[in-house]
Amino acid sequence: MQPTPEQSPHHAYPDHWEADVVLRDGGTARIRPITTDDAERLVSFYEQVSDESKYYRFFAPYPRLSAKDVHRFTHHDYVDRVGLAATVGGEFIATVRYDRIDATGRPASAPADEAEVAFLVQDAHQGRGVASALLEHIAAVARERGIRRFAAEVLPANNKMIKVFRDAGYTQQRSFEDGSVHLTLDLEPTAESLAVQRAREQRAESRSVQRLIAPGSVAVIGTGRNPGGVGRTVLRNLLDAGFTGRAYAVNSAFAADQATIDGVPAHRSIGEIGEPVDLAVVAVPADRVPEAVADCGEHGVQGLVVLSAGYAEWGAEGRERQRELVRQARSYGMRIIGPNAFGVINNSDAVRLNASLAPEPPAPGRIGLFTQSGAIGIALLSGLYRRGAGLSTFISAGNRADISGNDFLQYWYEDPDTDVALLYLESLGNPRKFTRLARRTAAVKPVVVVKGARHSGSTPPGHAVPVSRIPDATVSALMRQAGVIRVDTVTEMVDAGLLLADQPLPAGPRVAILGNSESLGLLTYDACLAEGLRPRPPRDLTTAATPQNFRDALAEALADRSCDAVIVTAIPWVGENGEAESGDGEVLAAALRTAAATGPAKPVAVVHVEIGGLAEALAAATSTAAVPRVARASAPAAPDAPAAPADRVVPPTAPTATAPGDQLTQQRSDTGTGDTPAVPTLGRIPAYPAAERAVRALAEAVKYAQWRRQAAVPGKVPEFLDDTIDEAGAAARIDALLGPDPDPRGRPLSHDEACELLGRYGITVRPTLPAPDPDAAVSAAARLGYPVALKTTAPHLRHRADLGGVRLDLANEAALRRAYDELTDLLGKPTELQPVVQSMAPRGVDTVVRATIDPAAGAVLSFGLAGAPSELLGDTAHRLVPATDRDAAELIRSIRAAPVLFGWRGSAPVDTLALEELLLRVSRLVDDHPEVVSVALEPVVVATHGLTVLGASVRLSPPPARTDLGPRRLPNY
Repeated sequence: MQPTPEQSPHHAYPDHWEADVVLRDGGTARIRPITTDDAERLVSFYEQVSDESKYYRFFAPYPRLSAKDVHRFTHHDYVDRVGLAATVGGEFIATVRYDRIDATGRPASAPADEAEVAFLVQDAHQGRGVASALLEHIAAVARERGIRRFAAEVLPANNKMIKVFRDAGYTQQRSFEDGSVHLTLDLEPTAESLAVQRAREQRAESRSVQRLIAPGSVAVIGTGRNPGGVGRTVLRNLLDAGFTGRAYAVNSAFAADQATIDGVPAHRSIGEIGEPVDLAVVAVPADRVPEAVADCGEHGVQGLVVLSAGYAEWGAEGRERQRELVRQARSYGMRIIGPNAFGVINNSDAVRLNASLAPEPPAPGRIGLFTQSGAIGIALLSGLYRRGAGLSTFISAGNRADISGNDFLQYWYEDPDTDVALLYLESLGNPRKFTRLARRTAAVKPVVVVKGARHSGSTPPGHAVPVSRIPDATVSALMRQAGVIRVDTVTEMVDAGLLLADQPLPAGPRVAILGNSESLGLLTYDACLAEGLRPRPPRDLTTAATPQNFRDALAEALADRSCDAVIVTAIPWVGENGEAESGDGEVLAAALRTAAATGPAKPVAVVHVEIGGLAEALAAATSTAAVPRVARASAPAAPDAPAAPADRVVPPTAPTATAPGDQLTQQRSDTGTGDTPAVPTLGRIPAYPAAERAVRALAEAVKYAQWRRQAAVPGKVPEFLDDTIDEAGAAARIDALLGPDPDPRGRPLSHDEACELLGRYGITVRPTLPAPDPDAAVSAAARLGYPVALKTTAPHLRHRADLGGVRLDLANEAALRRAYDELTDLLGKPTELQPVVQSMAPRGVDTVVRATIDPAAGAVLSFGLAGAPSELLGDTAHRLVPATDRDAAELIRSIRAAPVLFGWRGSAPVDTLALEELLLRVSRLVDDHPEVVSVALEPVVVATHGLTVLGASVRLSPPPARTDLGPRRLPNY
């Protein structure tokens, strides 16, 4: 929607204010500025508003808008007067406007920073959260235009609008004047307003997914007249699954007298059905999809699953076709799974939806599965089917032009039927949001992710995502920080998912191993050590062990308080004739399941070799009840490993752990009272064909359980930092350095400028003095005091001691002059080397601290040892900013070379507390000032007491947009 020539030429139409939003009921609406072309829409909209709503808006009967009103409400300068409309199907359903006012309430211009705001919502759309969404967007517009407060007059009886203001989370004041409620809202975002916004986002996006996977009626558009074909296959799968709602077949080529197909009503269009349709599965050629979408939108369909191909995966033309598909669907308030999707499955008894092409539908279970690839989706469904695993929901999103993994994380977060979320992702459309949602979901249920296209350096066909410069190792570290279980293959994802769905969380890394094969037990023991677990010596039951022996040994291991998990290894029995017997798998499975059901709640996994029927019998649970997830305080760290901060006591409301020190008393079944025996709950036990796979899955569960315990009480930024930080002074200095018209490419700071800025955050860089000739070097050393270091600062030699560009411990003038001559003779002229003199720092460990702003992931804080460990071996740890005290402690301890900091081989431990403080100061700097897009402190020499920053570089740039802090909006790909 572009402005006409009547719009002010000084304020062009702000198309960046346009946004698609998800409303409370899961439908969508488009928010955009009102223009002079909207006069007829405004009049039509107003005619559909009730007299009561008009009275609440104008405080008097106001049956129609005058020509003057229409002109005033459609002509804006987009600065002092702004109007926004929420539209569905191109028509207005709500409006909001503000007018800048002065202290007396009269119209004004800047620098006046207050505006009067008013809303009007069509009665048919009240209760959908439209006004709340409009308030978020008009507040963002106002802040952009220098307005800091909203004033509103509301009649006391208008409870709905008063609630919109009250629940927004902004700081506000209320008074009662002249028969109306006077409200003043401070528009500066607060922690409460951000929390309110994200809670609304979660409810709305969760509901939008629910509309797609729990419909009351489904129409398959493109159902073939003959058996076979995509549409007919989906209809057949829908009926075979026992869909509980109404199903319709739609094909424009049906004969006028054709009443049914496959036993369901057949129609030539959605409009012919004559009844509400919640979901449409579109399986027609791409050139016919717009017609089908329009038919759906005009007849109230709530969502679409588009199986049709020929979109962004086909190049530029298809990409534009895909964008138009999304625009068209959203204009009608519909959301899309696809295009190029494989379909959706919901195994809930209340729905039983299989609107997919899956040849082997999964059994009901407690795993949610999202995949961006149809081929991977088929493989995963097949693998889960073979292993007897069940799914709650399955989604193959194809090009995921609209609905994405983020939306399903919103849904699974509170879905009572899903205990574990599995995601195969080839791209992250909004990494910041994904990390935020994954952290929240992982706090209540495991999230397991396989990331495809990790090393291709390009986006998969059909996916339009922000460009990210961070390597895959950094992405993995950030996922770990958010509690995501990141695995490398889909096989590992299934392995981990089965264990997490069917077994309680382990309380620690101590593992008991038992079985009838000494060799298989030793392989399992070695695999545990390789994965960082603490296995006990394997217990060999010998090849003569019976199922009863296995049951007794497992019961004993589960009762042992010195172990947190059990791995059972089993090979076929050898009969009296020397031949292997593999037919007793069902008997062994029953014995193991009985022992597991009656023992303490600890995870059990089985490694088996060619025992017929064992895996199937273990997977055949007799109860689908959710397994309680129990975790206990972590076991003490290994003696040679640096210990992270001690876990705090978990609140009673935490769903993951008992408090540290408590006995693990929760059982897999009730113990019974009096003479009433307990009834065991016989759940599934995951079985694996190789020890390494079982151990790797268990190791992931151990790490996740530890994260859950720590995440129950989040870290914080120590308050003492505030006393030594000059945030306002740093902001003023950054503004001065960038200037009134900053270069969008940014600028690096000089050494002195960087030192000054860092000093405002309590980060002191050891002084250096230039040494353009030997005499200047001697003079500098005299000022600084011997001993000194002589270093080159030329970019190609910076931090390259291995090339001879650094000379240390120069104790006197003679040593300094000799080093200067050697340096220039070896490496070049002083004008090329740019040498400097710096006083020596106390001996310690050389480290490097960095922070960078990635356009996709946000600010990232990194740490490693300087030199080869980080540069050659990639031994660097990463955390998202803002970092907490716990993040800083874990950052130091998570690199492989961490023992060097903690007294490796008898050396003195260094001052890691000082290092943690430095990390927090750098984190705070880039979090407070998004203009600081890069900080590098190298080297940072950490001694036994204190540390010294010897080198620093800082880069400033106009701050990138923070989409995660703005009003809610759907991404536009």
